[in-house]
Amino acid sequence: MAWVFLLLAGLLEVVWAFLMKASVGFTRPWPTAGMIVFMIGSFGLLSMAMRTLPLGTAYAIWTGIGAVGAFMVGAVFLGEPLTPLRIAGVTLVAFGLIVLKLASSH
Repeated sequence: MAWVFLLLAGLLEVVWAFLMKASVGFTRPWPTAGMIVFMIGSFGLLSMAMRTLPLGTAYAIWTGIGAVGAFMVGAVFLGEPLTPLRIAGVTLVAFGLIVLKLASSH
């Protein structure tokens, strides 16, 4: 169950990161409020996952899901560039997440 909590925490991280961008420096109240709600949910699920998963593994995978997810949201919804180097970088992050999962004993 810890892995499910961690996956959900990472997905919520993507949402709050997008809402942070949409808040335009916390000047828009609804995206700012949504960001806070999703942030609390993300941290709560991360803390539940950390009950059984190692700190380094859980935190790295959580931030990795957030980084890869935010990259994809930025490219698809915000028109951010998909250059070969950016794609290579996010691919390396994704492979790192897979290796961490495979190396985990949980």
